Amino acid sequence: MAQIFLLEDDPILGKAIQLQLELENYGVLWAQSIQEARRVYSQSSGVDLFLLDVNLPDGDGFGFCKWLRQESVQTPIIFLTARTDEDSVVQGFTEGANDYIRKPFGHKELLARVKNQLSENKPSLELIRFAGLTLVKNQQILKTGTSFINLNRREFEILSVFFAQPETIISREQLISAFSAGEEIFDRTVDSHISHIRTRLQKHGVSNIKITSVYGQGYRLEKTS
Repeated sequence: MAQIFLLEDDPILGKAIQLQLELENYGVLWAQSIQEARRVYSQSSGVDLFLLDVNLPDGDGFGFCKWLRQESVQTPIIFLTARTDEDSVVQGFTEGANDYIRKPFGHKELLARVKNQLSENKPSLELIRFAGLTLVKNQQILKTGTSFINLNRREFEILSVFFAQPETIISREQLISAFSAGEEIFDRTVDSHISHIRTRLQKHGVSNIKITSVYGQGYRLEKTS
């Protein structure tokens, strides 16, 4: 069942959209402010599509969309808004939206746009598992069982190498060769990314794995429990 995240502060419209989507057998997570949206999203087990209002009590949907893209979230995003001027539409797409629906809209139009984004943007998931954790390649996230961690491209590439060869010493050269082409990578860059990964794991309470340094050789991903 696809999970849809709805950010809409109007309680009447939000409830109507929620019921409409649930009648089509979609799961719905509904938040009414950006603060609530960040909390709900961080506690979710995954989202397949975002529906974002623009005018919100503590900011705007454009900012939330930009934050998602900066966190390397590739999930499709549709704006639902009464801001129909051309500049607003352009801003929505500039911040990373996949579609833009002007209010008021019909139920059939909304469902058609939702189905279109889900069918076009949801590839089959590629999963790599180790020690009760799961890397989801298409979404660049690490699932921990009860929550998930958004990773940037380099962090995901590093963890993919470790998950494919757990309990094995991986040299910096091996990690560099696994990176996508397009920029020059140095040993200290690898060290910096690994430091960031360790910080993310600690911040999210992940204690069943650790990345240890092996002097003169590289790094190793280990199971701790």
